[in-house]
Amino acid sequence: MASQPALDLNSYNPYLRGPYRPVERELTLGDLPVTGELPSDFSGAYFRNGPNPRVMPTGMHHWFDGDGMVHGVYLEDGQARYANRYVASADFEADSSGQLKKGGIMYPATFDGSPTTYKDTANTDILVHNGELMALWYVSGQPVRMNARTLETLRTETFDGKLPKNVSAHSKVDPATGEFLFFDYQLFEPRYSFGVVSSDNRLAHFTDIELPGPRLPHDMAITENYAVLMDLPVVLTEQALKAKRWNIHFDPKLNTRFGVLPRNGSGSDIRWFEFNSCYIYHVINAWEEGDEVVMTACRYLDNGRPLDDRFGPYAGMVDVLALRAHIYVWRMNMKTGETRETQLDDTVSEFPVINLGHTGKASRYGYLATIPDTSTQIFDGLMKFDFETSIGETYRFPLNCYGSEPAFAPRKDAQSEDDGYVVSIMTNTVDDTSALVVLDAQDMGARPVAQVHLPQRVPLGFHGTWANTHEMAAAEA
Repeated sequence: MASQPALDLNSYNPYLRGPYRPVERELTLGDLPVTGELPSDFSGAYFRNGPNPRVMPTGMHHWFDGDGMVHGVYLEDGQARYANRYVASADFEADSSGQLKKGGIMYPATFDGSPTTYKDTANTDILVHNGELMALWYVSGQPVRMNARTLETLRTETFDGKLPKNVSAHSKVDPATGEFLFFDYQLFEPRYSFGVVSSDNRLAHFTDIELPGPRLPHDMAITENYAVLMDLPVVLTEQALKAKRWNIHFDPKLNTRFGVLPRNGSGSDIRWFEFNSCYIYHVINAWEEGDEVVMTACRYLDNGRPLDDRFGPYAGMVDVLALRAHIYVWRMNMKTGETRETQLDDTVSEFPVINLGHTGKASRYGYLATIPDTSTQIFDGLMKFDFETSIGETYRFPLNCYGSEPAFAPRKDAQSEDDGYVVSIMTNTVDDTSALVVLDAQDMGARPVAQVHLPQRVPLGFHGTWANTHEMAAAEA
């Protein structure tokens, strides 16, 4: 297989074709056409990050290898504007100039003194901190700051030179303090690290945490007083550790552990709680109730299917990316050590978000993408889940249309947690168009309030977020 022409190799890769294939243009266009009417009682932007290879790959290509591209849809005073830009990470710039010395995650890791061992594409998450966007990468990389109003890359973020190494894909911003809380894992080493960056972008706290072996956590949670970190049983194989390659498996000998760490504590202060073996890609939220730390998340399930030989050498990648997860809640009693875990819903759903103003405190609602039983990762609807009633209300995308991770956009002067809108980019796989769908969060099953028709297709990708207009720093003149 390795000796076949690159074109034949790429033809097996579904994440380079159809609704996943990259777009070529970077655009900025206003006065977009709208079906329905954009409400005037909210104002801000929806941002979506994802892989968009600048040039088609000539060798083995993982979906996580695609160059990061952020799409933004700006809504204000009933008008809509669209922009998209590549995330100009240091490795993107080096690759563009022919100077990059490391490859994607299907190749051996490269230890050249740089902070990352694979090409850092900054293509995974996107969040807002200190008025700017920050793009983050799946395999733990260097954060990239972007102007929230123009999407122009500002800099690789090192927190004034104090960042010891990397930042993982899913870090958190505390809306109460403005702090950015992050973790990092050492890919082939048995340690974790955790840090806190102040609202004015200074590294205020950093500590290391020892682990029984190398781990591959993907997300974390925060509460008012704690960070919740994860020791999970999906790990690199022994062969991968020896060869320094990316090859993961589910180790049946390992249980799932959640570590509760005081936000300003040292690594030795962490307290581990053990649960049934599982993997977690994405947290919904966490908070404190009396002596308990409570966390909600999507608990990953093995899809139970054999590898699909239609995808040739990419069969393993496709299998891992076909997410199957259910909503669970875990409770950890900091006084007695008692633990409980409960499944709340049987809908296969993932890529959860909340009203970001409730990050780290009790929240009633989550908003998730629903996932059909298909080989590749697609979202066929959006579900609002009520944690008080354990009832989900779902909006289904039209036939042949698939969505992106949603975001919650609060109304101005909102009166309740769900007083606002749920937004997501929807892509039509028949006519190759995309639109921003705006749903009333208090009536999720109804038709969209409005659809903003975008000037080009947005490839199916990874994570999104919402920023209110006042949360975005003004663009430089």
